[in-house]
Amino acid sequence: MSNEIEHFLERQDEAVSALFLEHKGDELTDILVAALEEAFEILLEAAPAETVH
Repeated sequence: MSNEIEHFLERQDEAVSALFLEHKGDELTDILVAALEEAFEILLEAAPAETVH
């Protein structure tokens, strides 16, 4: 893994930790939901139309 990616992931971990420490669960939930929606969009685009139910 490149240093740039590793550094990005470390900053993400720090941001999530800070949200937990500040009791900002709603904001964290919003971030996680947005990430899941984006992941599903990517999966739908990558999957052949016949396999999506």
